[in-house]
Amino acid sequence: NGLNVVTFSSKSNSGTIFTQLKPWSERTSKELQLNSIMATLRKKFSVIKSANVVVISPPAIPGLGRTGGFSFELEQQESTNNIQQFAQVVRNFVMAANRRPELSNVFSFFTASTPAYQLNVDREKCARLGVPIADVYSTIQTLLGSSFINDFTIYGRDFHVVAQADTNYRSTIQDLSKYYVRNNSGKMIPLSTIINYKITESVPLISHYNLFRSTEINGGAAPGYSSGQAIEALREVASQVLPAGYGYEFSGLSREEIKSGSSTFMIFGLSLLFVFLFLSALYESWSVPFAVLFAVPIAAFGAIIALILQPHLSDNVYAQIGLVALIGLAAKNAILIVEFAKTRVDSGIPLLTATINAVKLRLRPILMTSLAFVFGVSPLIFASGAGAQARQTIGWTVIGGMLAATMLAIFIVPVLFVTITRIAYGRKKLEDLERKGIDDNIQPESS
Repeated sequence: NGLNVVTFSSKSNSGTIFTQLKPWSERTSKELQLNSIMATLRKKFSVIKSANVVVISPPAIPGLGRTGGFSFELEQQESTNNIQQFAQVVRNFVMAANRRPELSNVFSFFTASTPAYQLNVDREKCARLGVPIADVYSTIQTLLGSSFINDFTIYGRDFHVVAQADTNYRSTIQDLSKYYVRNNSGKMIPLSTIINYKITESVPLISHYNLFRSTEINGGAAPGYSSGQAIEALREVASQVLPAGYGYEFSGLSREEIKSGSSTFMIFGLSLLFVFLFLSALYESWSVPFAVLFAVPIAAFGAIIALILQPHLSDNVYAQIGLVALIGLAAKNAILIVEFAKTRVDSGIPLLTATINAVKLRLRPILMTSLAFVFGVSPLIFASGAGAQARQTIGWTVIGGMLAATMLAIFIVPVLFVTITRIAYGRKKLEDLERKGIDDNIQPESS
């Protein structure tokens, strides 16, 4: 009671309920899974008009944010707007974000209209009655709130002494009329004679992010959209709605996703670089490995098509793991052709003849190894239970990429090998190799 778990603030008009789900084995139907349960709760809570009830999921990684979905920090960077104008900017942004098809359940708990009481001490009357101002505030603090007195030990136990009015005498603002304060003459003066109060609207919590006044806006991607599309939609809304002097940052999992997105290209680049260096050492050539590496985009194309055909899956970290694995898997098929063809070319067989022979002789090993791999990982695409979506993402990524690398690469890799070999070897070297091969074949007969 009193805790807002999103902002981690304490307010008298807030509360948080932590709901623990039953074990996964007991929630076999789709209606008992997380998204369905949340949708059902939102529908039931929507009839409550006297409260704003928000149903949120915990973050996928504990410690990175307090909710699932995105975490958007709206910042007042250079604007001189007051807190009410800042609240209006937040409301406009939330309304615009909820109109985007990529986003769902966008909300913010920031408000500048929380009811509050404003106490005013009549300093002139305090002076006339001889009541010290400090005693007025300390009396209100002790009786309405609390004051620490001391600790004492008795019967082998430590006790914490706190002074405050009993619950029945500090439940409403009218209880102030029951409090007294001593003046300089030793008389007890009712607090109601020297203070007054009125109802106002205030901000219960003002947060700062990167030293700027800010508020956190939460939500998630709509069904059929990825978290990356949701982040891009938030950027577009910010560019359209936010006035001058306002900015934004991402925090929590959204910030980590953006940072990891920039490192993905570096990971792929390093993977391709090491594969290229290994192939260069294997073939003792700087050009032939390109015929192998050009098969990788074909596999990536197949993986992307497979993910597009599965709307419930997205290009997340599991798909990126599958793409890294496809670098080696796609290169394996190309190596089976290139290695055999290069050996024949170096032995003096004509380039086209050597390439066609390599394709014919390596077709069966390529199909056998590729189909064995596809059948081996096919249980991933039929996975169910906890974490099934992660396994399905990896499964569809590698299967789609492997099928494309198998069905298309056997036609494209030979063409690439012939083209690159002609450029790297040159016509003269190829002719010399062919003559040498002819001589080697004639030499044994003449001897």
